[in-house]
Amino acid sequence: MNDKVLRLKYIRVLEKFAKRTISLLKLNDFDFEQFKIKTLRNYEEVKKAEKVRLNSAYLVSLKNYTELILKTITHHSKTFEAEKNLLLKEANLLHKEKNRNNYKKDKHKHSKFNDGY
Repeated sequence: MNDKVLRLKYIRVLEKFAKRTISLLKLNDFDFEQFKIKTLRNYEEVKKAEKVRLNSAYLVSLKNYTELILKTITHHSKTFEAEKNLLLKEANLLHKEKNRNNYKKDKHKHSKFNDGY
């Protein structure tokens, strides 16, 4: 397979896993046991995908987020509230990192040269 295809496949699998996990965390009737079962089932797809080196800051933080999810599932407190809040906070930071380039403001847009034509 082509390197680009493998890279895209790995990125899509990571994003899909993160998106599914975040949606499970945001449920109103959150149950840790269901979360754990579904997350581990979703992680099977990530294990099947061939790992590829990631360069951009967003992709590296996405990979780190998936590792953080797995760590918190194995090592957690009884209530899982602190870990849930941590995962949601990291998800927000991940989303912010993804959209960082979309919200660049054009500074000094009024001071550009305009000759009237």
